[in-house]
Amino acid sequence: MKSQRVRIYQLTDRLHAGRMARVSADGIAAAVSAWLAELDTSSPLVDDLARMVRTGDWTAAHAIAEILSVDVTVAA
Repeated sequence: MKSQRVRIYQLTDRLHAGRMARVSADGIAAAVSAWLAELDTSSPLVDDLARMVRTGDWTAAHAIAEILSVDVTVAA
């Protein structure tokens, strides 16, 4: 049985210079939620962002990321 490689994504917090995280698709919502919590806020859009990345809908993922002030890319 062939093992599947977990894809890793790089998140960049555009509100805090130099803040980045490398996470799997399952870790996107937790990471972005933690950043928002530091600002005393939350958003249901973090789950939408994770779902769009998981399904490969990059147009929607980038649009949601813009609203959340983060960048998300596939980590090299």
